[in-house]
This record gives sequence, structure tokens and C-alpha cells, in this order.
Amino acid sequence: MANRRDALGKGLGALIPEVDSMKTAGTTDYTARTGKSLASISEIPVDKITANPYQPRNNFDETALSELTESIRQLGIIQPITVRRMGLGYQIISGERRFKAARAAGLRTIPAYIRETDNQGMLEMAIVENIQREDLDAIEVALSFQRLMDECSLTQETMADKVGKKRATVANYLRLLKLPAEIQVCIRDKRISMGHAKAILSLNDPEAQQSLCDEIVRKSLSVRQAETKAQNMLRKTQAGSGTDKKPAAELPDPYYRVLEIIGKYFGNNISLKRSEQGKGSITIQFSSDAEVESFLKAIENIN
Repeated sequence: MANRRDALGKGLGALIPEVDSMKTAGTTDYTARTGKSLASISEIPVDKITANPYQPRNNFDETALSELTESIRQLGIIQPITVRRMGLGYQIISGERRFKAARAAGLRTIPAYIRETDNQGMLEMAIVENIQREDLDAIEVALSFQRLMDECSLTQETMADKVGKKRATVANYLRLLKLPAEIQVCIRDKRISMGHAKAILSLNDPEAQQSLCDEIVRKSLSVRQAETKAQNMLRKTQAGSGTDKKPAAELPDPYYRVLEIIGKYFGNNISLKRSEQGKGSITIQFSSDAEVESFLKAIENIN
């Protein structure tokens, strides 16, 4: 168990040591063995593969996906995807972008590493593999961290150890989920950085946070300028009230699940406010009728 925990912080290659030595993507049913079968590469029919329900990535860059599709048409799949068996088919653990591009390129089969794992193991591998690739946006990383904590019953410290990051770094990512939806969109779209977000988080009032975010984007403020602006806003607020403003309270864990579950239907454009008495509001921004219809269909199908 200790070896597996250590490996989770180092990407999928550490979870499956044999992966680095298995380079023949076209091999059919080739099995890597260290005493017993741990992983294999097979050519799997594309129509037998389903998406990963634990996929932490919400947005796929269409231009990059098109470029990958054209590359696959010319050169084929260089790096196999990773799947697990599900009934008569397979479910993606990692490599959904490659799978989408291969399908768009018209491939009938795709090389894949086959892993045997349960839901928790799949969730851990999918999230850790994506985080270690460092190509998720900050909000996707934050949601991934929260999901690992919620669904795998991890503490911040344990999770930080699994993904190979400092606990303070994990905590800073999780704090992003407390920001209003509009600001989270700015982070996701890289209009503001993590440094900007930390300056915004020093303010407790959502309206003040949004005001500072708008100014950062409008004036292209540096992180240092944003920090100075936030400090000035805090001083004015404290001078007007005659006392320090009470820090925002931590949200109970179930509220993060609400943000995650509902947010996936609206591109995470959702924010939640809650008072100490348990009263509050949820704000959702949607970009199309299709998003609302998808969410409605999902809740109508709940038994």
C-alpha cells in the first residue's frame, strides 16, 4: 500500500512501472509481466470504449484537438490510452483527448493499456494523471482536489502527499472554489492568474472581490498592483466600519459537492454563499439553452 501511495504523486508511469518499457503501440494483447499480469496493450475497437465519468477536465481546446486529430491521421497513435474493463466494453482511465481525436480521425481501433481497478482507484489515477500533466486550468485542479477529498475520504495533508504538492498549495487551490462564478471563469480562461486570485481572496465581500477582478482584467494589473489595490480596499473597509471584518467561514463539505455536481452542467459557472445560520444562495450562469436542458434532463431522471 505504501508503494502505491508514493506512486500516486508521480503520475501514471509510477503507478504502472511497466508502461515506460511498453512502446509498441500496435501490439495486440501484449502483456507486461512481473510475476503476474499487471497491464497489457491491446488494439480495442473505438465503439467499445466509453468516456471516463471521473474525468477532471471540463474543457478541451478545440484547436489543439483538431491539430491532434490531423497528427493521428498522419502518424497514428503514439501513446496508448489507459482503460479498464467494464462488462463487454472498456472505460477510459486517462487519454480521453487522444480518444476523441482518434475517433474524429476515423480510427476503428485504438491501442490501450488495460488496467484492473475499482471506482476509487480509477478516480485517483484519472485525477492524479491529469494533475501531474499540469495542463488542467486552476479551477479544474481545485475541483479535482475537492473530489479526491470527498470521494476518497482524504484529508488535505494526505491528498497533498498523493499528488506530490505542498499542503499550502492544495489549500490555495481549494480556496478558489469560494470565489464567485464570474471570477472562477476568469481564472479558467487565464484572464487572471493564481497570484491575482490570492489577492482577490484577501477580500471577504463578493462585490469587492468582483470589483477588483474587473479592474485587474480591465487595466491588466500585475499581481503586485492587485495586492496593493486589495490592501487599500481592506483599509477603507476597516476604516469605515471601525473594526476588522470577520473572515469568511469555511463551507461545510456537502456544499462543495453541490458546487461540483451542479457545476459540471454549467462549465463550473456557479457560486454559493452561506451565512453562519445556514442561509444563503446559489448563483448559476449558463451559456446556452442546451446547458439548462441537460441539467433538467439529469434531475428528472433521478429516482
